[in-house]
Amino acid sequence: MAWLFVRLKLRLIAGNLRGDAMRQIGFVFTLVGAAAAACGGLVLTSLLRLAPADVAADAGMVLFTLLALIWVAGPLLVFGVDETLDPARLSLFPLTAGQMAVGMFAASVTGPWPLASLFTLLGAVFGLSRDVSGALIGLVAVLFQLAFCLVASRVVTTALSRVLRTRRGRDLLAIGVVFVILLTQVPNLLLNRGIGGAPRELLRSLAEAVRWGPPGMAAHAIADGSFAGLAEVAAVGVVVLILADVWVVVLRRTMVRSDASTEVGSVRRSRFDGLLPAGPLGAVVSKELKYLRREPRGRMGWIAAVGISGVLMFSLSSGPNGLAGATLAVSAACAGALMIGLQGANAFGIDGRALWMNAIVYSSRRDLRTDLAGRHLAVSLVAAPLLALLSVAGALVAGHAVWAVPALLASIGLLQIALGVGAVISVVLPYTYPERINAFTSAAPGQGGVAFAGSFGAMLGTSLLSAPVVLPVLLGLTWASVLVVPYGLAVGVGGRRLAATIGYARLPDLLAAVSRPS
Repeated sequence: MAWLFVRLKLRLIAGNLRGDAMRQIGFVFTLVGAAAAACGGLVLTSLLRLAPADVAADAGMVLFTLLALIWVAGPLLVFGVDETLDPARLSLFPLTAGQMAVGMFAASVTGPWPLASLFTLLGAVFGLSRDVSGALIGLVAVLFQLAFCLVASRVVTTALSRVLRTRRGRDLLAIGVVFVILLTQVPNLLLNRGIGGAPRELLRSLAEAVRWGPPGMAAHAIADGSFAGLAEVAAVGVVVLILADVWVVVLRRTMVRSDASTEVGSVRRSRFDGLLPAGPLGAVVSKELKYLRREPRGRMGWIAAVGISGVLMFSLSSGPNGLAGATLAVSAACAGALMIGLQGANAFGIDGRALWMNAIVYSSRRDLRTDLAGRHLAVSLVAAPLLALLSVAGALVAGHAVWAVPALLASIGLLQIALGVGAVISVVLPYTYPERINAFTSAAPGQGGVAFAGSFGAMLGTSLLSAPVVLPVLLGLTWASVLVVPYGLAVGVGGRRLAATIGYARLPDLLAAVSRPS
């Protein structure tokens, strides 16, 4: 059964690469990235041998725990992309839950990233062990640690598989991941503000917190190298067996329960429908507001923009050389506006194949310009209160509430500039949103390079066009903020006009680019 699933995984990889040069190039980059991670992890963990024994042990326990957390969270990010993660794809086969568990475990071992993790753990054996017994115990501990990572990952993925197929579940996952990413900045903020003490004390505190977890015990067993370490390795093995039994139970329940993604949901009218203008402009705004409410990938970007701007606010204000005054408030609000505006660099990608219904009724460049204006108006309606919140928060952190005014004006103007630039990028470098149940895949296979070029071009263009008016505000000339809004509106109108001229002439190419199979 294990060998059958390994061959199935290899056949799936080979089938995805067949006949598509861009996918083949992407797979090569994946192999190169995994090889670099394996070599880098092997070297870095081996260098722990140069540190004092207690420091190396603390670092090893933290690193082993971090690797386990990555394995638990990582598969959730690619759920719906990797066919071997979803047990529903195998539910119709005549397999027992135990057979499925064995096969899925074998499939999870197959690939470049498990090998990269194994190399990293083997480097820890050299870096943490101080004698032969520690090295021998370490070889067993490494296998149990890798098994713990894989089984724990499968338990979580299988338990959440029904929820992850629903829109609400994907929303919760997106919010949770963004929250975890923001939490990783907490140690840096504490150190910058002198709250966490010396880095050595912080490392010691983290090690004490994870000491008795399975990854912590595996790392400590390698550093200890005694009979007590052997007992810790045995305890990790017992935990792996218990998790495997739990996984089988969860698989059995998942195989006999209905798929939550097939449940019928209600369709509600937007609260803004009665306030929107009539005609094509109001229709586009209403449609975009529904997208903002229902599309997990877009909502994750909005949450990330607000969260990262908040972290940036505290980071810029910490330390002896931190920002202060109006510059701090304006920086935080403008960072949020830039991140929100950059999401408009592929305005038509979210429509996908449905864009043809718009394309057949566009009779002039004005129709396309109206469509872009409706999209930008919808973004502005939602972004304005969020930017106001960031502006007030930044002003309060900076010390004067009045600084919220220039921060809000500068951020709204910057948002309009970003939307204007994004409109041009949307018709020059369009790409397909993949039709997958995942909030973290923003481009179809083979179009990752186009997505990166579009995002980079939008960021560069927005930065260059906003510098003449936003930079003086950041340097302390707060009165210049009154010029940013009309300047931004002018750039936004100009960007929509240029995008309509370019896009109307290449509507067939635009439709083909956002309709590629994923």
